[in-house]
Amino acid sequence: MFDKLEDLIHHYEELMNILSEPDVASDTKRFQKLMKEQADLAPIVEAYKEYKQCKQNIDDSLQMLEDESDEEMRELAKEELNDSKKRLEELEQELKILLLPKDPNDDKNVIVEIRAGAGGEEAALFAAEIYRMYVHYAESRNWKVETLEVDETGIGGMKSVDFMVTGQGAYSVLKYESGVHRVQRVPETESQGRIQTSTCSVAVMPEAEDVEIEINEKDIRIDVMRASGNGGQCVNTTDSAVRLTHYPTGIVIYSQTEKSQLQNKDKAFALLRAKLYDLELQKKQDAESEMRRSQIGTGDRAEKIRTYNFPQGRVTDHRINLTLYKLDKIMNGDIQEIIDACIAADQAKKLANMNEDA
Repeated sequence: MFDKLEDLIHHYEELMNILSEPDVASDTKRFQKLMKEQADLAPIVEAYKEYKQCKQNIDDSLQMLEDESDEEMRELAKEELNDSKKRLEELEQELKILLLPKDPNDDKNVIVEIRAGAGGEEAALFAAEIYRMYVHYAESRNWKVETLEVDETGIGGMKSVDFMVTGQGAYSVLKYESGVHRVQRVPETESQGRIQTSTCSVAVMPEAEDVEIEINEKDIRIDVMRASGNGGQCVNTTDSAVRLTHYPTGIVIYSQTEKSQLQNKDKAFALLRAKLYDLELQKKQDAESEMRRSQIGTGDRAEKIRTYNFPQGRVTDHRINLTLYKLDKIMNGDIQEIIDACIAADQAKKLANMNEDA
């Protein structure tokens, strides 16, 4: 590990020298690539520098204990020694985590797909609440949310909704939300006061660029039609809605959220690219050995990952055995604690697998 860290520091210094050259900024693409690489390496370099400083502090404290006879100075040296040893252990763990292989999609924007599952109208209402939960969370991160496709019910529910979240590192955080979300509560339509269990599924897909997913025009059928539903004056007056059919996979995308046919077409293709890219990621993950597969993350889409129990005011994440009694706050977008716990569990699993492989 330390040989690798020394190599990284050397490479980081080379990067800084290159970035200081006056003509580098003239090549925008190269400059952005170098800046991103520098930003990715900076936390590792800083942690390793602090690690080496702690090692030096330990050596200095031990030398002082050997040379010093004054009891007060010896006590100070012992205190410095204990603090440095404790921090050294923390930094070693931090460095192991920082050196874990990074998901190449982590910095990407995401497209989230929510589908109402078992539970009829109540499931559609729950799907709409989960959608709003993510919108509030994205707003708390100053991320942009753009609806791509939505199928609403008459009483405020959503049979399905697809939306894009644009923000630095969106996929690295939201990828832990993929799976089946379950709600337990008394529906407003339930006259007997019985608790009902309903579900919705969430799929989080990294945004795919044209260069990553090449779509053959012969594999696509594009239909244009008049939009329907709640959409203002343009509904049923212009052929603005777009439907894409991808023959090889059978994927059908329908987009009508914009007044412009061109904008709806762009949104539909963005969603199609994300779904095709996601299929490729799923194939790749299925091909990997179980040992290397992350316990937490973009795993089995049919996996029940979380329960929202309204009568008890609790939310339980079943993957990491975490239960929080702040359901109201969570439904209002306060999900960072759950995400942080998932990230920590994921890192712990990867470290354990790395130690097994070593």
